Amino acid sequence: MKLHCLGTAGYHPSETRHTSCYALPECDLVLDAGSGFFRVAPLITRPDLHILLSHTHLDHVFGLTFVLDLLPTTPLERIHVYAQRKKIEALCSHLFHEDLFPVMPPIEWHALEDLGDVFSVGETRVAWFPLQHPGGSVGYRLDWNFTSLAYVTDTTSREDAEYWGHIQGVEWLLHECNFSDRYRELAIRTGHSWTSAVLENAARAKIRRLLLSHFNPLETGVDPIELGAATAKNLKRTPEQILLASDLLIVDLARL
Repeated sequence: MKLHCLGTAGYHPSETRHTSCYALPECDLVLDAGSGFFRVAPLITRPDLHILLSHTHLDHVFGLTFVLDLLPTTPLERIHVYAQRKKIEALCSHLFHEDLFPVMPPIEWHALEDLGDVFSVGETRVAWFPLQHPGGSVGYRLDWNFTSLAYVTDTTSREDAEYWGHIQGVEWLLHECNFSDRYRELAIRTGHSWTSAVLENAARAKIRRLLLSHFNPLETGVDPIELGAATAKNLKRTPEQILLASDLLIVDLARL
């Protein structure tokens, strides 16, 4: 099972990163559809594609306007999008308003509230849970018989955040880290996370492998969140493996 990082920035694209999009082609799943979604076409090999949306801020949904490219160029026949009901209503009323985008793509919308807290997409068990973020967001936990992955983005990592109870012990955690420790106050004000907070809380939740993403697009260096300094400070309280996501990185989730 391979995770393809198609977009790893928050807010807007940069010269090196597009915005949030991650593909799991072996199970026909995509996590969010930011500008990095344009890279998904070569990964589609079957008729159905399932897109799990965390929320509807533009850096996570703009790529939905790209789906018209996929139908004539891939084996795709059906596009399923999962989100909270009010988020679906916002997308249909605003992103796909005729004054912004005049052609409604052939999307089958699935309100998470109608599916219950846990549902299945093929062989994948999907659980969703609320996150604290301006406008609201949700996280996902994906379980297979050989590994598990949680996707938590656009939230402030706090020790008492309820989402840790939903993902405790997960094998892989894909977690946003928009800011380095120097911008802790800005992270709190904007509903995002900073490096040390994610490291400490992930270790506390017994997360073994942490993949950090959703970086500030203005930070263009190889270490956009000053991970080296934060890891040294929290050396006894970090997961076993910590990776910085980058565009086009492929992570083998089954390789433990």
